[in-house]
Amino acid sequence: MPELVTIPISYFEVAITYERAVFELLTNRSAVLQRIFDALEAWHPGVDDTEVVGNGKTSQQGVTVKLPLKGASFFVGPVSCRFSRDNAVWESGNETIAILDKALSALTHSSGVVLGMKNVGISMHVQPRKLHFMEILKPFVPRQLAAIDSNPVKTMATVAKWENHKVTIDGSGALANGLYLKLERNFDAGVTYDEITDRLHSDEDELFKILDIEEEQG
Repeated sequence: MPELVTIPISYFEVAITYERAVFELLTNRSAVLQRIFDALEAWHPGVDDTEVVGNGKTSQQGVTVKLPLKGASFFVGPVSCRFSRDNAVWESGNETIAILDKALSALTHSSGVVLGMKNVGISMHVQPRKLHFMEILKPFVPRQLAAIDSNPVKTMATVAKWENHKVTIDGSGALANGLYLKLERNFDAGVTYDEITDRLHSDEDELFKILDIEEEQG
């Protein structure tokens, strides 16, 4: 029987690179910001929920619009944009997509931005009901490393990366007796939201089977 787990903490993030840089988003962003702000009106952003990011490299500068009631934020820079949402669960997926779509539509229609590759990630802190988290991670500890010391391995991390796919398995730094899991995929600009959702859901199911865990329902 798979170990039952809960997922107290989860995140969703999409980072999208533009096909070309739009420097006007650094020097004259007020009209674009207004369109994004208006597009997100249904989720009640406030003026004080906007933040200008002026530090770091030029590519890292821009403006962020936050939706505190939804734990969401949308960052716009000159070469990319980024959307994130805290406490993201599959049941709220339609709302998350609606917020993202409104923000992206406002950006593209008001700035001339052409969206390119999407890097989409879901991350979660997972807590087993009965087992110690290292019982779940133990099969992924290389025997050669475990043999270095006679004491039990306390934690471990595995990162597997392919051309357009990345999986991270680690002990949680936020939960006692917890796991940290992150799934990332790159998608072409033309891939639909439904295709992205289906692929990530399938990735999560596959990883849970490998770890022999199952989310507790109800």
